[in-house]
Amino acid sequence: MLYRENGQFKTSYKADQQIFPILQDRIAILLLVAAAFIVVPVFVSDYTFRAILIPFVIMSLAALGVNILVGYCGQISLGSGAFMAVGAYGAFNFFVRIPDMPLIPALILGGLCATVFGILFGLPSLRVKGLYLAVATLAAQFFSDWMFLRVKWFTNDSPSGAVSVNGLQVFGFPIDSALSKYWLCLGMLTVMALLAKNLVRSAIGREWMAIRDMDVAAAVIGIRPMYAKLTAFAVSSFIIGVAGGLWAFVYLGAWEPGAFSVDMSFRLLFMVIIGGLGSIMGAFFGAGFIVIVPILLNQFLPWAAGLFGMTVSTAGVSHAELMVFGALIVWFLIVEPHGLAKLWSIGKQKLRLWPFPH
Repeated sequence: MLYRENGQFKTSYKADQQIFPILQDRIAILLLVAAAFIVVPVFVSDYTFRAILIPFVIMSLAALGVNILVGYCGQISLGSGAFMAVGAYGAFNFFVRIPDMPLIPALILGGLCATVFGILFGLPSLRVKGLYLAVATLAAQFFSDWMFLRVKWFTNDSPSGAVSVNGLQVFGFPIDSALSKYWLCLGMLTVMALLAKNLVRSAIGREWMAIRDMDVAAAVIGIRPMYAKLTAFAVSSFIIGVAGGLWAFVYLGAWEPGAFSVDMSFRLLFMVIIGGLGSIMGAFFGAGFIVIVPILLNQFLPWAAGLFGMTVSTAGVSHAELMVFGALIVWFLIVEPHGLAKLWSIGKQKLRLWPFPH
């Protein structure tokens, strides 16, 4: 009975087009954001920030970008790790080569570098699609690995490609503690998620979904496939590039091209598939599953083995963790192929009718 919209009348187009038209949703989102910014820092240790929350927030941002391209526009991409690498190294070059370069503008410029890179490797989407496009975007991954290893200018003449940053500041406040890093990442995620939510509800968002559902029919009704596909690559690459900059600057601090290998691309794609294609909420669910579940399994498996008087080596725990994690992925995809966001949507629909059966 708590999640019902009886009496919530819309008296204007503005009210009808709200991001969260139901009052309970607006209250829940405001409370969730307030808790993330205010309540969580009170009860969470530095280790939890560095090991769980900061990776979760950054990966949610990266998955958000991948979901725009794969989930909303239907363009399969295996080059997400490359876009993160371009964003990270682009931000690094702006940060170290321009005196007194602020951190946030450097991250945004790194995202713009990733945008250009994404558009360049998104051009094959005008002629191919499906698995052929996936292979074409995979070329971006191999090209970025080669570029940052061989072209020393991008790494400030570092022989191994490894670089590092320090002295991070935002508006004069140092970004050195775990809490300040968490707030920076969470602030960027909140702004980007709000912009992405509005964007997918706009005219360009509807064009993306029309291209995803049937590109030939979309072209017949006047939608330009080239414009729609390349804007999806541009927006997605920008968000992923900013996430790559945060991953490098805030989480890693020092990194090399191997930090953005093809494994990262597959992890981001799995996040989107498990979380739910074509859903902003799915990016958060998928990131939470990929980032948090392995940590929970790592803690749970030795405890479960201890209940039966067994001792498991560290290598055994690691192997069992991978097997259980893979089994969970398969089970979730069998139970709900549309991802965890679909389960969330079904639950909300049932709450809107509960306790009545219809």
